[in-house]
Amino acid sequence: MFEGSIVALITPFREGEVDWEALGNLIEFHIQNGTDAILVCGTTGESPTLTFEEHEKVIEFAVKQAKGRIKVIAGTGGNATHEAVHLTAHAKEVGADGALVVVPYYNKPTQKGIYEHFKTVASEVDIPIIIYNIPSRTCTEISTETMKKLVSECENIVASKESTPNMDRISEIVKTLGEGFSVLSGDDSLTLPMLALGAKGVISVANNVLPREVKKLVNLAKEGDFKRAREFHYYLYDLFKALFLETNPIPVKTALWMMGMCEKEFRLPLTPMSPENEEKLRQVLKKYNIPLKN
Repeated sequence: MFEGSIVALITPFREGEVDWEALGNLIEFHIQNGTDAILVCGTTGESPTLTFEEHEKVIEFAVKQAKGRIKVIAGTGGNATHEAVHLTAHAKEVGADGALVVVPYYNKPTQKGIYEHFKTVASEVDIPIIIYNIPSRTCTEISTETMKKLVSECENIVASKESTPNMDRISEIVKTLGEGFSVLSGDDSLTLPMLALGAKGVISVANNVLPREVKKLVNLAKEGDFKRAREFHYYLYDLFKALFLETNPIPVKTALWMMGMCEKEFRLPLTPMSPENEEKLRQVLKKYNIPLKN
């Protein structure tokens, strides 16, 4: 079961290459702060701009750095099924604990195509799979009926990451798939509502910056202490919103640069924040008394 506070980890760059030293330090940071799992090569990890070789190396590096001290989930999705199979097989080969497989994007498959895509990946690679539903980026949403069919047929499809404001959908998934299936929030500001409906945790952008606090919010809600969980939600709310002043992961990587944890380097077509938004982000971080080095 994947649950709790999972970080959607950035991929640090230096002079056009993956910054392996910074990546190792980031993984250690989350181990030290009690994060439940790390996701590498997701959207926040700028996976669309990584070469296949880099993608595989980042996953392998993360597994070796973690040394079993923290679960490693590998982003292995694609809009071509054969590519998703290849990346997922590699993730299993190097020892990842699970794979996050996004709903195919751009080519807009039908529900039958989405079913066949996930069925093929799950059948060919025996690794725990998290379905990633993010219609704002993929333009297509996997239906609850398609998910139910997949989960009933594929034992290794164990969770879904839901980046959607549709709480009726969350209710339907939790009610239909039950306790054995793990629903994970994909939007920090919607984590508390989803947890209240029975989600098991979050794949979070904000816990790149404040891992202990995000985990505390999740734990309080899972313990049923929604009064205190709500207090943490509102405490973190300004950070949640500031990290989406521009397209993710531009603000979160900028925040980590301000904290001295990586370079402020992106790959086109992503570009640095506007000076105005960067200053807004800086002022929000100061509210949390986060030591800033840049």
